[in-house]
Amino acid sequence: MKPRIGPWRVTGERVAYENPWIRVTHHDVITPSGTDGIYGKVHYKNWAVGIIPVDEQGRTYLVGQHRFPLDQYSWEIPEGGGALDFDPLEAAARELEEETGVRAGKWKELVQADLSNSVSDERAIAFLAWELTSGPARPDPTEELRVRRLPLAEVFEMVAAGEIRDALSVMSLQAVQLMEVRGQLPFPCT
Repeated sequence: MKPRIGPWRVTGERVAYENPWIRVTHHDVITPSGTDGIYGKVHYKNWAVGIIPVDEQGRTYLVGQHRFPLDQYSWEIPEGGGALDFDPLEAAARELEEETGVRAGKWKELVQADLSNSVSDERAIAFLAWELTSGPARPDPTEELRVRRLPLAEVFEMVAAGEIRDALSVMSLQAVQLMEVRGQLPFPCT
């Protein structure tokens, strides 16, 4: 019997590419309509984690960097990856400190999402962080980062203007904006 993935039947598969972060698998399939086809799947070996740190002045931190796949500069919330068998909150705390030098005393999960689920199994989780203390940033040696501290209202405008396009950043910032509108932020926002 041929293995099934939902209404798809898999007739063959092979790893087309693999590195420490992803594995791309080529599948020969019988489509839901009964025709022969192919499907490529990108398996992510890490969670995508994102953080919206908010200080007592209602400001947050954005991280800017050039993104190789799009060949564009991108302003984003602090984000990175954490092993699938590791606590995502611990990974988020590590990423926040590495990229911005900030530590948070309080955390709240904001959102979980499946990113680009038509071709990948990448899962994302984002957190709201507050009661911040600052220290030195320690970015990964492969990263060239710029950090900005801006009022949340200004960052929400950057999303609305299309200046922030990273999916995890957009959905997380919109979740915080909705919490603010509903009066549900766990801290005063000036």
